[in-house]
Amino acid sequence: MTAQHADVLIIGGGLGGVAAALSALRRGRTVIITEEYPWLGGQLTSQAVPLDEHTWIEQFGATRSYRELRDGIRDHYRRLYPLTAAARREPTLNPGAGLVSRMCAEPRAAVAVIDGLLAPHISSGRLRVLHGVRAVAAVRDGDLVTSVDVEDATRGIRTTLSATIVLDATETGELLPLANIEHVTGFESRHDTGEPSAPDEAQPENQQAFSWCFVIDHIEGEDHTIERPDDYDRWRTLQPEFWGAPMISLTGPDPRTLEIFTRTFTPTIDDDPLAQLADQRADGGDRELWTFRRILARRLLEPGTIDSDIVLVNWPMIDYIGGTLTGPEPSKHLEAAKQQSRAMLYWLQTEAPRPDGGTGWPGLRLRGDVTGTHDGFAQAPYIRESRRIKAEYTVVEQDLSIELRGHGKPKQYDDTVGVGMYRIDLHPSTGGDNYLDIASSPFEIPLGALIPVRVDNVIPAGKNIGTTHITNGAFRLHPVEWNIGESAGALAAFCIERSLAPRQVRADPCLLDEFQSQLARQGVELHWPDVTGY
Repeated sequence: MTAQHADVLIIGGGLGGVAAALSALRRGRTVIITEEYPWLGGQLTSQAVPLDEHTWIEQFGATRSYRELRDGIRDHYRRLYPLTAAARREPTLNPGAGLVSRMCAEPRAAVAVIDGLLAPHISSGRLRVLHGVRAVAAVRDGDLVTSVDVEDATRGIRTTLSATIVLDATETGELLPLANIEHVTGFESRHDTGEPSAPDEAQPENQQAFSWCFVIDHIEGEDHTIERPDDYDRWRTLQPEFWGAPMISLTGPDPRTLEIFTRTFTPTIDDDPLAQLADQRADGGDRELWTFRRILARRLLEPGTIDSDIVLVNWPMIDYIGGTLTGPEPSKHLEAAKQQSRAMLYWLQTEAPRPDGGTGWPGLRLRGDVTGTHDGFAQAPYIRESRRIKAEYTVVEQDLSIELRGHGKPKQYDDTVGVGMYRIDLHPSTGGDNYLDIASSPFEIPLGALIPVRVDNVIPAGKNIGTTHITNGAFRLHPVEWNIGESAGALAAFCIERSLAPRQVRADPCLLDEFQSQLARQGVELHWPDVTGY
């Protein structure tokens, strides 16, 4: 067994982990970051999901480094792709013209930008990236985590990693049980949180669905139909009580109103991508599934460049509610989620209704070259809910809900370390709950939600902060995860420079003010602007 040490150890290379690494590195710290999959970037890359963002993202409500990421993706297309003259002139270019976000793009574009942001730090020797490893053990000495063992599953090699400050940026809060750090999963009880939408009793195994996404295009006249899945009949007839139709179909509940309706799916659509504008306040954008999460629009490129739009399938029909990844048999549920997605693809290729009265789109082609896999599916499942620390401050429904607060103005905290905005958007759950959609106000990220109640040198850097099952539905999206990670990395560096524990920074008004001032100087927005229209 080998050993490595750095100032900051980041377990997990998702968006929060990347942002944390950049933040600590830019403050002169040495960093080790681990990642299970080939690509850094988590939900944006290995999970293949384009950015989910709020309406005002082009003006405010994100950190400066997050804007570097977004600008870098746009520049990637401007430098390397034969854009049309009109697309090249568009200052807020949306490469996919998808309706879920004003920045829908291929995962490889994000990989290129992330790798570029980290490259000088790798060259300096201050950043070490360990790919293909997963945390398997942790050692605690009192209230300090002294080391974490990671294992390369392919070669069976273990490495012991140590650091002054350890960040958990994994997708499911994997370090928390390994280090015996107090945490929760699933639904908290109304008695514990006071949340009106919470159940009477805690439901730790009742968690949001996760999804195994895939990428497709459509080549008319060709047949790319996959082999019929062995368990296709089972998936084809699966129908939760609240769904209103088999899940493997185009019919299901509206996430906001719960009204049962049928979506359209038109691979031959010939829209004007520059006329599309994503606005999640007004419309979820999922009425037409081909444009919903489109990640490259054919008509933004010179004619003949590509034969089809490229589309990510991350739709309600592939939400897996058969079990969790934090309970027993996670590998069983991972495989089942992929089988559900495979069944959806086969249905699209063979049974989906066409405008001409026919059925099936055999020209739908899996694009494993886009996802970086042999089977055409994303490298990793798209995970919406993590284990969450028991924190010094837990964000609850009452902090976000416009109905409960009586207005839509931003919630403010004295210990703010960033901002975020999204509706409380909970997908169907493993406990049989339908969508839960709650209009929420813009919010700040309280430092108290990043401080575990007991352990002194561990900071969460993703979806594992002190939120509830309900408020996680607003905090789990890309720009918020990035801001959490960036502030966690900055906090780690600040504590190392001054030989402090993170909780000491929050407890001392002078230290807190100094830390917040540093965040502001590096481009972290601590408050929302005073504008109307929230």
